Amino acid sequence: MTSTVRSTAPAIRVGVIDDHEMFRAGVISTIKNEFKVVGQAGDVESAIAMIGRDKPDVVLLDVHVPGGQGGGGSEIIVRSVAVSPRTLYLALSVSDSAVDVGAVIRAGARGYVTKTITAEDLIASVRQVADGYAVFSPKLAGFVLTAFNRDAEAPSHVASVPGNVPSAGDGRNAAEYSADYSADDIDVLSPREQEVMRLIARGYSYKEVAAELFISVKTVETHVSAVLRKLQLSNRGELARWAAHRRIV
Repeated sequence: MTSTVRSTAPAIRVGVIDDHEMFRAGVISTIKNEFKVVGQAGDVESAIAMIGRDKPDVVLLDVHVPGGQGGGGSEIIVRSVAVSPRTLYLALSVSDSAVDVGAVIRAGARGYVTKTITAEDLIASVRQVADGYAVFSPKLAGFVLTAFNRDAEAPSHVASVPGNVPSAGDGRNAAEYSADYSADDIDVLSPREQEVMRLIARGYSYKEVAAELFISVKTVETHVSAVLRKLQLSNRGELARWAAHRRIV
């Protein structure tokens, strides 16, 4: 008579943080057979409380989460170090902005993947982060490599740690971006334009913005054009930087 040998390795304990409840439910459904999901949250304060209480091994988190001081996923990571220093973080976001990648990696995340990732690759990414590896979607890895290359003169103990990437990916720091846009003022935008601006800055497509606000794609395009014109910006990338450094997304 033979017996089945079962793995005795403890299950990786995972927390899921995203302000969209249906997306959280989808992620949990995807990973629950592979990992032990110990908690979930939809805003900064409840996320920090969950991490402190449940001490997950790995946290999947969006970079744009409401609440707190407006720092989103980066704020969660920084403020959670004191309550759960061994927890590792993998950003899972709709945004592929270099600014968002740089901010969350500087805060201490060990990886960054976009929400277009397959279920199989997401599970593999969580395992890799739990094993101590840094994980990035192919396009986003370029941002991080650029940051390392442009920080060649930084102390080696900073450049060698994946969680301490010193740049957002184009060689300029936050203060320089803010100086670029110092004359801009959100008050020049109408309430609807501000809604559209925030979603576009978070990485939503025109179609996703239209669905979120119950307006047509054509109307979204009109609002985006007005936003860029009023803020004197050239494209969505500049808009994302403008919004990120004002902490309004």
